[in-house]
Amino acid sequence: MTAPLRIGNASGFYGDRFDALREMLTGGELDVLTGDYLAELTMLILARDRLKDPSAGYARTFLRQLEECLGLAHERGVRIVANAGGLNPAGLAGAVRELAGRLGVPVRVAHVEGDDLTARYPGSLAAHAYLGGFGIAACLREGADVVVTGRVTDAALVTGPAAAHFGWAATEYDRLAGAVVAGHVLECGTQATGGNYAFFGERPPGDLLRPGFPLAELHEDGGSVITKHPGTGGFVDVGTVTAQLLYETGGARYAGPDVTARLDTVRLTRDGPDRVRIDGVRGEAPPPTLKAGLNRLGGFRNEVVFVLTGLDVEAKADLVREQMTGALATSPPAETRWELVRTDRPDADTEETASALLRLVVRDPGQEAVGRALSGAAIELALASYPGFHVLAPPGKGAPYGVFEDVYVPHGSVDHVAVLHDGRRIPVGPPHDTTAVAVVPEPELPEPPAPGPVRRAPLGLVAGARSGDKGGNANVGVWARDDDAWRWLAHELTVERFRELIPEAAALPVTRHVLPRLRALNFVVEGILGEGVAAQARFDPQAKALGEWLRSRRLDIPEALL
Repeated sequence: MTAPLRIGNASGFYGDRFDALREMLTGGELDVLTGDYLAELTMLILARDRLKDPSAGYARTFLRQLEECLGLAHERGVRIVANAGGLNPAGLAGAVRELAGRLGVPVRVAHVEGDDLTARYPGSLAAHAYLGGFGIAACLREGADVVVTGRVTDAALVTGPAAAHFGWAATEYDRLAGAVVAGHVLECGTQATGGNYAFFGERPPGDLLRPGFPLAELHEDGGSVITKHPGTGGFVDVGTVTAQLLYETGGARYAGPDVTARLDTVRLTRDGPDRVRIDGVRGEAPPPTLKAGLNRLGGFRNEVVFVLTGLDVEAKADLVREQMTGALATSPPAETRWELVRTDRPDADTEETASALLRLVVRDPGQEAVGRALSGAAIELALASYPGFHVLAPPGKGAPYGVFEDVYVPHGSVDHVAVLHDGRRIPVGPPHDTTAVAVVPEPELPEPPAPGPVRRAPLGLVAGARSGDKGGNANVGVWARDDDAWRWLAHELTVERFRELIPEAAALPVTRHVLPRLRALNFVVEGILGEGVAAQARFDPQAKALGEWLRSRRLDIPEALL
């Protein structure tokens, strides 16, 4: 039997801990080290970089990390796979080769391309298909030491090395699905080792000051163990892995370019300290289309935050709203949004805690309507508005904002290619079999708990949550830590109750997905983030804290659970 493959992660986003690459290389044994540098917003940032410099478009941080660690990886025989190529994987591969030559490190550098569809979508700044892992696998099978990609799925950074190491065929769906699940757990770095964890307060003081990055011991049958290097901070348990499995997912079928993984088949068990075993994962043929992300310029945006201190906060807010509306009446912005945030407290002992914030956000296709017009109107009120008038900062000239949307293209319409260190190009064909993704019927719910006394309390006392964004939609995964809490949660937290607890979702489509093996519910809220994170349509544009808001809401909970 082939030995397990030890795959680590050293980056969950562009800007993650710089020293993580070295920490993972020196902290313990690894075969492959991955790095996820891309997100929807990152693609827009890189597209703007490329407008200024056509040779740019990749994550420059990755190069600086390699300057410190490429020799170390070579000495330890660790292969590096990262999507840091962004919009320019060929450019990054060339830069890595130049760096390796300067350092005298004899490594073979390959890259994966074919994801760039920008030319097909006039007016887009960046349009990229999410490729699978078999281009990465082809590079590794041909001896690459470093593989850089453009837009691939986050999990492809794991499925590619696994397919190369174990020799998996494209139709071994259960094994590929197991690797997808492991890859999804690893992709966000320390979110699998205690970072951003709902029950962080239960850990000893200092335990989460510097969580270590995760790794997976992946087996030939697709099963894995999620763990971390010995002696590093944070922790790995069933809760941290559950939380990450629910992050930015939807229903039971988790579709990707290589396989559709069935999240309702995932089984998690403790395998020792800081070790969680994942097994039982089933897979199905991938869908007939690839998801592609389009980023385009949506217009211009500006904002000003008025500080309202002391008495008569509502009346002060009404006054400045009327004044600003009148001042902007001659050329009103296309979109105007006001939000009063009551951060003030009565009889406060500091001025800051006596103050509320009134936020005005404007958007328009043209810069003038949100630039000088807004800043002039706001500043001219300095001596002519409510008592105590001031703003957090003067509004600027107005900045461009982006809009993200999903489109879907046939597999065969994308030229997925592995480009090797010697210049050879290996085409990666589309899957032979595909299956359209269908909704899984809701599973049978557990028996509800017996009636008993209840107490009004926050949901978070008995349930964890993690939330995230996908374009303009958000998901909120909620899980229970034992069977008794799950029996209550499965019946209590319906779509209707979710809408009551999250009023922003009251008029929006909300879908509930039930995952009994994880004792979890996953809610998808459509449209709550407007046109995506770059548009900054709400206070929390990536819905990072939507789950924590839900956990803070009070409802009647059985006293036996508290």
